[in-house]
Amino acid sequence: MTEDEKVFKDPVHGYIYVHDPLIWDLINTREMQRLRRIRQLGTTYFAYPGGDHSRFSHSLGVYEVIRQMIQAFDRNNYDWPHQYDRLAMISALLHDVGHAPFSHALEKVMGTRHENWSVTIIGHPESEVHQVLEAAEPGLSGQVADVIQKTFPNRLVVSMISGQLDADRLDYLMRDSIATGVDYGTFDLARIIRVLRPLEDRLVVRRSGIHTVEAYLLARYFMYWQVYFHPVSRAGEVLLRTVLERARELVRRARAPFETHPALFPFLIGKVNMEQYLSLDDASLFNAFSVWQDDEDPVLSDLARRFLDRRLFKEYPWTPALDGRLGDVRQLVAAHALDPNYYCIVDETGTVYYDYYLGSQREPGPENAIWLYDQATGVLSEMSGQSLPIQAIAEEHRPVRRLYVPAEVLADERFGKIVEG
Repeated sequence: MTEDEKVFKDPVHGYIYVHDPLIWDLINTREMQRLRRIRQLGTTYFAYPGGDHSRFSHSLGVYEVIRQMIQAFDRNNYDWPHQYDRLAMISALLHDVGHAPFSHALEKVMGTRHENWSVTIIGHPESEVHQVLEAAEPGLSGQVADVIQKTFPNRLVVSMISGQLDADRLDYLMRDSIATGVDYGTFDLARIIRVLRPLEDRLVVRRSGIHTVEAYLLARYFMYWQVYFHPVSRAGEVLLRTVLERARELVRRARAPFETHPALFPFLIGKVNMEQYLSLDDASLFNAFSVWQDDEDPVLSDLARRFLDRRLFKEYPWTPALDGRLGDVRQLVAAHALDPNYYCIVDETGTVYYDYYLGSQREPGPENAIWLYDQATGVLSEMSGQSLPIQAIAEEHRPVRRLYVPAEVLADERFGKIVEG
């Protein structure tokens, strides 16, 4: 520890405090600083202009939540293994270090998840993060990687970073709510930290905190529908993916568009190495789209220009009963001289990387549950079994699908005839 305290001013936590020189050194690695150039919410800024905050600020926030949790455990004299203090805080800070440009939006295009890249970066001898960790304590990088990929032996530490009531969710829900201006996404974070306690291998909630946690879970529910699965947010992601999928198709055909960044084509075809991956950020893609809007390929040019100018596809509710008519819609898209492979997309809730709580009855397994702890009796009970609001949310859960097509297709009177039968 050091007396030279470092402080970040933050809209969620007020201040984020750093006392450990190792944490400060990790913050200043090139891999962490890259996260300043990656949007936390991908294309959500199309719907909420304020929602363009970075993965860097979120990563600092998750670290701060863990730091506050450990302090709260001490204040309440809970049995917390202090040998894991530093490991928990480091894992929180580095949990998103492997994010691609535009955060979750490109994981489907890449065919891999950011956690895999986080583990790769942390374990790679040439990364600054790895070098800082190993210089502090040989083997520390492996422990951090194990926490992030949920293989670390102490399940309590893992649950603090990745669980239904983890530091990650506690920060991003508040941060995303404040940034987008969606007030009902906020909750009493300070009290949640006060009612959390470690119990053997998991985090549990004191029974008296049930209503505070209900407010958090309702905020999570509202944020899912109003921000993360907002039709315009999803339209932006759909268009982003189609631009890159078209560029990838052209690369495979040996008719590649102008290469604006040496790492971009290896990235698109899944042959990118760590150094190339770390050189990419949101600005890399914006630059590519700016160039590609004048490409000689009409599909790539049009899609890139639509993305830059926010001429997004329009949505239409698409139920399984309409699947038999999708072929007719694709023909209509083709009649507008548009390739249906890029201009006719069905988007589902299952493609969203955020979720809301359904309880262990809908998602069996102790890691998928929030547990209430009655200190008087020592009894544990799962949250949804004790909360009527959460039971109601779980009961009404259903997959939602939307069809995305250009506005001119949706406005075509033939579209109405197709979907109305």
